[in-house]
Amino acid sequence: MTLPRQRGLTEQAADAAIDTACRMLRLPSIRNEFPEIADRARKDQMTYRGFLAELLMAECDDRARRRSERRIKAAGFPREKSLRTFDFDANPNIDPATIHTLASCEWIKKSQPLCLIGDSGTGKSPMLIALGTEAAMKGYRVRYTLATKLVNELVEAADEKQLNKTIARYGRVDLLCIDELGYMELDRHGAELLFQVLTEREEKNSVAIASNESFGGWTKTFTDPRLCAAIVDRLTFNGIIIETGTDSYRLASTRARAEEPVKTG
Repeated sequence: MTLPRQRGLTEQAADAAIDTACRMLRLPSIRNEFPEIADRARKDQMTYRGFLAELLMAECDDRARRRSERRIKAAGFPREKSLRTFDFDANPNIDPATIHTLASCEWIKKSQPLCLIGDSGTGKSPMLIALGTEAAMKGYRVRYTLATKLVNELVEAADEKQLNKTIARYGRVDLLCIDELGYMELDRHGAELLFQVLTEREEKNSVAIASNESFGGWTKTFTDPRLCAAIVDRLTFNGIIIETGTDSYRLASTRARAEEPVKTG
């Protein structure tokens, strides 16, 4: 299909031609924003080049936004969390400067592991999700999963003789976020399968974990001492460790609300 080309189009005919061309060329942002940008260009007396640049940048910006949204959705985060809404004042153990440095994602570029260690309610999971979201927004492929869910998936894959395929799939993402590592004991088979995933990613792609147990307590989760030591080694070698402390600000917030005087009318 070719569009009729002629000089001296009326405003209505020009708008219709632009709409048709944008549909053919798959330029939805230009199609949607053209009238507003055209009016602004006339008002600001833009040059033709300036007007064209505005149109193309609008399309590029919108495509980048849609790509980010797709990557965030593909990551499988259980809820939305952002560093912009994270309450650093609630937990003084978490240094804002360190976290904002991590948000640059240089550690992912270097394939470094990240460990968030601390008690429940100290901000580990929100921080894990927020940093994973930042990575997705910057163009990295991210995958979030609970430790037990990952192990169960690996066990099922092994039973169905799909283990290599599943491990390779987890090995390809730029950042694998494993939450709630240490909450439940894993049998030797499950721990070995998790170890295979970590080995597949070692020094090639980053892993970020959140755990409520210090490394010394991981023998409760990984009951084989040698396997436990090997897993800790995979997650700490050349890695970044952030301790979020033991004071639950979530619990403190709940207590504060409970202690507020009841207002009577």
